[in-house]
Amino acid sequence: MCVVGDAESGGKLRDGNPVSTNLYLILFFTRGVSLRTWDRVGNLEREVALYRQLQRRGVQVSFVTYGDRGDLAYRDRLPGIRILCNRWGLPLRRYERWLFWLHLPHLLRATVLKTNQTDGGDVALRVAHRLGKKLIARCGYLHSDFTARRHGQDSPEVQRARALEERLFTGADQVVVTTPAMRQTIVNRYGLSEDKVTVIPNYVDTDLFRPNPDVPPKPGRICFIGRLEEQKNLFALLEAVKGLDVELVLVGNGGLREGLEAKARAEHIPAQFLGALPHGALAEVLNGAQVFILPSLYEGHPKTLIEAMACGLPVIGTDVPGIRDLIVHRETGFLCGTSPAEIRQAIQEVLGDKALQERMGRKAREFVVEHFALDRIVSMEMALLDEVVTQT
Repeated sequence: MCVVGDAESGGKLRDGNPVSTNLYLILFFTRGVSLRTWDRVGNLEREVALYRQLQRRGVQVSFVTYGDRGDLAYRDRLPGIRILCNRWGLPLRRYERWLFWLHLPHLLRATVLKTNQTDGGDVALRVAHRLGKKLIARCGYLHSDFTARRHGQDSPEVQRARALEERLFTGADQVVVTTPAMRQTIVNRYGLSEDKVTVIPNYVDTDLFRPNPDVPPKPGRICFIGRLEEQKNLFALLEAVKGLDVELVLVGNGGLREGLEAKARAEHIPAQFLGALPHGALAEVLNGAQVFILPSLYEGHPKTLIEAMACGLPVIGTDVPGIRDLIVHRETGFLCGTSPAEIRQAIQEVLGDKALQERMGRKAREFVVEHFALDRIVSMEMALLDEVVTQT
């Protein structure tokens, strides 16, 4: 695992050279995504937390978004961060073609460009090469692998996703992924040197997401937070809790919400659908639950799981990529299969063992504070920025 800094280093490189503070970082949003998108799904505060911390360390920050003029309304909530949006209301493809010229004065001043995810990274790559700027290609999950899950391994969509990844990863100065498994896959698949791919995991504000004795957990309450989509395996979760003396609380929206609510009503499954909530409200929801569950079929590096762990909740996760990397079975959490019967058995075992709940919750919190605390990740980001800037 390539780690460029740690919490104790204060953001210094391993040779002790201080991190540069005269940096201007421009973040390119995922294709089609705006600040309004982040706000609507409740992710705005989570996503910008890192960049606020970078600002405090002297880094200038701009966001290139796909939002219209409505994104400019977020300036008061993002002081000091320049919002470079599609204020002309251009169609998406035209905006991408003209983006270079529309935002050129700011792009010229940038020290480093960075992608938030792979989709749309080709836009940042073209700008970086045209202007001779340094580029960090960051991805929280492998776009091609997620595409294969949706469309099939041999689909044209996967071929296009892999071609994009290869162009982006080989053309960037550094690649950032969130797990060692992703790093190894990229190195093997695209022939990159190991030094070019850095693991910087997702972060958690461990001051916000912490055990709260003022919010006692409700016995039998099980919490899920995430998109209501096929990947999350939520019909299996509803089937698993049917007939159990539990209350299921689901936070988030998605294309399956109507069908999930209909199943819960028709089969008398005690499930509350709260919709999307502001990020700051999630800690209270988590602390009010006895158990957190993530029954997904696959994941990248799930933020809601590590936030639940930071709250000291006992967590149940399916034994799939992205989740098994975070959970040591019966130590920092409980792993199970993806079928309703396996999920049901895990719920019953965890709810029936108070000592197990206490141990897993305590060790989960310790694990997250050690590895994913925001300050630690900020130091790693600062060290990486300095390393990229000083590369020849």
